[in-house]
Amino acid sequence: MTPDGAWFSGVNVALSRLGDTPGVDAEASVREVVDRETRAWDMQDVGLLLSVFHPDMVWAWPRSYTSVDPVEWRLVMGRFDAQRWRRRYEDLFSRYELAHNRRSVVRIEVSSEADGAMAVVDIDTLWRERSTGDETNHWRGRTCKLYALTAEGWKMTSQTGALQYD
Repeated sequence: MTPDGAWFSGVNVALSRLGDTPGVDAEASVREVVDRETRAWDMQDVGLLLSVFHPDMVWAWPRSYTSVDPVEWRLVMGRFDAQRWRRRYEDLFSRYELAHNRRSVVRIEVSSEADGAMAVVDIDTLWRERSTGDETNHWRGRTCKLYALTAEGWKMTSQTGALQYD
C-alpha cells in the first residue's frame, strides 16, 4: 500500500484499461490524446482541448522559436486552471480563425513503467485575426508533450512551446 492508496489504485485501474490489457497499446492511447488535441484546435472546441490537460499541467513558452535555452522561457499561463484556461481559449477562438493546423507526430515513447509518456510533435498552426485578416500569430516548430497515466487516462502534464532546431 502506498501513502496515497487511492491514487495508486486509480493508476492500476487505468493501466489495466490502457496499457496492460492484451491488444491495447499504450503508445496508441497516447497518440489518441495527441490527435484529440489536434481535433480540438481544428474545431476550436475549448472543452475538447481542456480534456487533454492534467490538473497539474504547466506550459512553458520560449521567447522565440530559436530560444532553446530554458533560461529564456516564460510561464505565460501558470498551472492549469480550467476556468482561467477556458476564458483564454474562448478569447483566442473568438478573435482568430484557424487558417491551417498541420501537425506531425515525430516520436512517441512510453516509459518502461507504462505510466509516463512523451510525444514529439512538429506543428505549423496559423491563426488569422478575424477583424483585420492579420496572420502573424503563427505557431511553428517542434514541441515535446509530456503525459502521465491517471485514473482518467493519459493527461498532458507539460509541453514545451514550439522550437525550431534548424
